[in-house]
Amino acid sequence: METAPRKRGGALPYVACALTCALTCALLAGCGHHKKTSKAPPTAPPQELSQLNPRHGTNSGGGTRTPSQRIPPTPVPAGGVSADDLQFVRTHRPMRTETGYATWYTAPYKGRRSANGQVFNDEALTAAHRTLPMGSLVVVTNLKTGQWSAMRITDRGPFVDGRILDLTIASAKATGVYRAGLAQVRVDVYETPKPIDSGGRWCVQIGAFHKEREAQKLKLQLQRKYPDANVIEFPGEDSYWVRIRPQGDNREQAESIAQRLRPEEGEAYLTRLD
Repeated sequence: METAPRKRGGALPYVACALTCALTCALLAGCGHHKKTSKAPPTAPPQELSQLNPRHGTNSGGGTRTPSQRIPPTPVPAGGVSADDLQFVRTHRPMRTETGYATWYTAPYKGRRSANGQVFNDEALTAAHRTLPMGSLVVVTNLKTGQWSAMRITDRGPFVDGRILDLTIASAKATGVYRAGLAQVRVDVYETPKPIDSGGRWCVQIGAFHKEREAQKLKLQLQRKYPDANVIEFPGEDSYWVRIRPQGDNREQAESIAQRLRPEEGEAYLTRLD
C-alpha cells in the first residue's frame, strides 16, 4: 500500500539557493514509500479475510452488513485446496477441533451445485459440514488409519444423526474413508473466511420426506406456526426437505425454533447458510 506524498514549502522567493533546496526536498518527499503488508491466503474472499484473525476466527473489524436474501457464492480452488493452503496448514496450529463420524457422498445429477454456489466436483478435496463457515480450511484425519488430507468446506450436511462430515469421493479416498464408507475422524479447523462463533446466517433444516406432499403439508403447518419466518420445501437426494429461515437469518431465533419443534415434525438440524 502506497502512502500519499507529503508536500513541503516555505522557501523564500528572494533566496535562489533556498528555493532550489526546497524544490529538491519536495521532489524527494513526493517519491513516497511502501508499507509492508501481510499476504492473505488467495482462496478466501478478501473483504472477509481482512477482518479475520486466522488463529481465533474472530471478526476484528466490528462492522455489520445488512443480510440479503441470496447468499453470495464462496469461491475455492478447482481442486479444493491450493499449495498456499497446504503451506498454511504446515505453519499454523488449528483454531478448533472436533471428532465424529464421516461418510462420503456424490451428486445425484451432473451439474448439481454445492451450497457455496460452485458446481459439485467428485474429484475436488472438499466436504460438507452443517455449521462451519463456507470456505473454511480444515484437515480431516482418519482416527483408525492415520490418513489425513486438507480440504475446504463447500457444502451443507450431513443431515443424519451421529455424523459430522460428508466427504467427496476424492476426500474420502485421501483419508481412507471411501472403502469403509463410514469412519471416525478428527476435523481440525485452520482458517475460516468468517467468524465461527459470532454473526452468520442461520436456518433450521428438517427432513427428509420420501413424498413431496408430506413436505408440503409440513411446510403449511410451519408457516402458520412461524408467520415471521420464510418456510420453503425443496427436493434433495431421493427425498424432500423443509427449511425454516427466521427473520434476518438470526442464529438465536433459529436455535429457538429448532428446540421448539416436535419430534413428529421431523429431525431438525441447525444449519449455517453462509
